[in-house]
Amino acid sequence: MIEVANRLQTVEEYYFSKKLREVAALVASGKPIINLGIGSPDLQPPKKVIDALVEGFSSPVAHKYQSYQGLPELREAICGFYKNHFSVSLSPLTEVLPLMGSKEGIMHISMAYLNEGDAALIPNPGYPTYQSVTKLVGAEPVFYELNAANNWQPDFEALEKQDLSNVKIMWVNYPHMPTGALPSASVYKDLVAFGKKHNILIVNDNPYTFILNDDPRSILSVEGAKEVCLELNSLSKTFNMAGWRVGMVVGDGKHISNVLKVKSNMDSGMFYGIQKGAIEALNCSGMWFSTLNSVYKKRRDLVWQLADTLNCTYDKDAAGLFVWAKLPEGIEAEPFIDKVLKENHLFITPGTIFGSKGEGYIRFSLCGSTEDLEEAIARFK
Repeated sequence: MIEVANRLQTVEEYYFSKKLREVAALVASGKPIINLGIGSPDLQPPKKVIDALVEGFSSPVAHKYQSYQGLPELREAICGFYKNHFSVSLSPLTEVLPLMGSKEGIMHISMAYLNEGDAALIPNPGYPTYQSVTKLVGAEPVFYELNAANNWQPDFEALEKQDLSNVKIMWVNYPHMPTGALPSASVYKDLVAFGKKHNILIVNDNPYTFILNDDPRSILSVEGAKEVCLELNSLSKTFNMAGWRVGMVVGDGKHISNVLKVKSNMDSGMFYGIQKGAIEALNCSGMWFSTLNSVYKKRRDLVWQLADTLNCTYDKDAAGLFVWAKLPEGIEAEPFIDKVLKENHLFITPGTIFGSKGEGYIRFSLCGSTEDLEEAIARFK
C-alpha cells in the first residue's frame, strides 16, 4: 500500500466539503433543503463584467498562457481600487499580485514564510484554512482567543504574555469572519506596532469589507504598515464572482516578490477573459455597492427574524455576509444544527468549525433568496 504524506495526518477534509455531501444526499432523496450554511453569492456580477468576459474570448491572445503577475491593466485597476476606496497608494509593478482567489494566497504566503517548527498566530474563532494551511506546511498553529466582550478584537496584553519566539505570521481578518465584527479605531495601528516589535508578518484577510459596511478600511492605510503587513482581498463577495476565482495580495514589493516565487511555480497565469472581467468589476461605481447592499439589508432583516424565532441573540452592528448568532445558554452548536437539518431541512453552520470559541454560536449566510428566508422562518413558526 502506498503511504500518504505525513502532512495529511495533520488535517482533515474541509468541513463544508464533507457536510455539503450530506446536504446533497438529502436533496437527492427529495428533502426541501434550504442552505444558509455557506457564503457563496447567488446574485449576478455586474453586466459589464460578463460582457468583458465574453468579449475576451475573441482576443487573439485569449487562449495563450498569461503572465504570472496578471495583465498590467489588471494590476493598474487593483491599484486604482485601493486608491479610490482605501486611500492606499500601490505600485502596479511591485506591490500587487493577482491571485486565483484569495484562499490560494493563504497557502502561498505560508509557503513563502513558514518553515517547519515556525509558528503562526491564528484567531479563535477564525477561518479554518489558516490552521489547516499552517499544519500542511509543517508549522505550528498558535491560537489567540477572541470574544464578544472585547468585540472580537485581539487582546494585546494576553498576546504579549504568549511565547512569540517562533511566530512568523499573524492572521487577521476584519470585518471578522465568522462574527462580522468591524475593526476598532485603533486595532490596525496596534497590529502594525505589534508586528514591528516582534518581527511578525501581519496578514489582513479582507474580503468582506464592502458588504453591509459603511466604513471600508485597509490595514495598509496605517503609516509604516507595508514594512510588516500584507493584505488579501477578493472579488468573490464584493462582485458576486466567487466561481471566477479572482483575488489579490498587496503590500511591499519585497513581500510580494517572495510570494511570487511560490505562486509562479504553482500555476501559469489567470485566464485572459477573467482578468478583463475583473478589471471592469474593480472600476465599478459606488452605485454597485449601494444596490448590492440594499439586497443584503433586506435579507439580513429576515435572518434576524429567523434568529429571533430560534431564541438567538446577535449584534446588529456587525458587517459582512453572515449573521453570527448566540444560541440560548446550554445548547451546543453541532447537535443543534444537525437537529435543524433533520427536522426543519435547514442547513446552518455550527460555530465550532471556526474554533473552540465558536461553541454556543451558529452562523447564517445571507446567500439565500428572500423566498427561501421567508420559508425558513415559516418552518419554525
